[in-house]
Amino acid sequence: MKRKHSPRPFVDRAITVFLIAAVLVACLAFIIKFSGPRILQHYIESGMGNCEGSALLCLTADSEIVNPPVNADYIAGLAEYQLGEMEVRLPKEFIVVKESITKVYYKKRRYKHGGAVIYLTIQKPGFFINLFPQFKRRGINSDYDFISRIMCARLPDIRNLQDAFFVIMKGIFTPDVGDQKSARISRFILGKKRGFITCNFTDSSNYFDCNFVDSHGNYFKIYIKDKNRVLDLDKVLAIVSTVNKRGHG
Repeated sequence: MKRKHSPRPFVDRAITVFLIAAVLVACLAFIIKFSGPRILQHYIESGMGNCEGSALLCLTADSEIVNPPVNADYIAGLAEYQLGEMEVRLPKEFIVVKESITKVYYKKRRYKHGGAVIYLTIQKPGFFINLFPQFKRRGINSDYDFISRIMCARLPDIRNLQDAFFVIMKGIFTPDVGDQKSARISRFILGKKRGFITCNFTDSSNYFDCNFVDSHGNYFKIYIKDKNRVLDLDKVLAIVSTVNKRGHG
């Protein structure tokens, strides 16, 4: 089994991220009250970039993957991991990091695989909507709803403060996926799991950011920096198919 590392828990980082987003959006309240959506868009562009420099802010899920065939032979060759409450099968050549998406770990480059890293986290049902219960009044009643709003948020579509919040969240919540101009976001259903996968295939690395929930409402995030470009979309979805909360297999 590969060496595991446990830096600062994702929950701490997530709460910090959400508080930052909340403060930023609160600062926009005055602007949106006394100006139109375009001025609000300009305000966000000045802090986070525009469609040209930060393409993810203008992308939405442009395809849906529904129960693709999963390669059982590939899964059989993966290593079994149990990390806290999470069970998963992963390629042996990757370093596995639990509960962190902190960029400093990519930059240290102290691992022999030169940045071939998989970051994992799991959160209990209601993690996001308990942080922001006010969204329940606006039809966002589950973590899947919350993630869906983040992944589908687009800078050009901002019309109100809630739209601005989710665009800001998208910019903060999505880890490094290389040159964003070639990134793509897909919605997927895989058995009892459903969520979103952001993929980017570049000349130097492949990137995958998977955010999904299971039938019990548990939230999972798998972020992969594939420095050796050994993974493709089918293999990553095969990995996702092996993810379970312990006792919920």
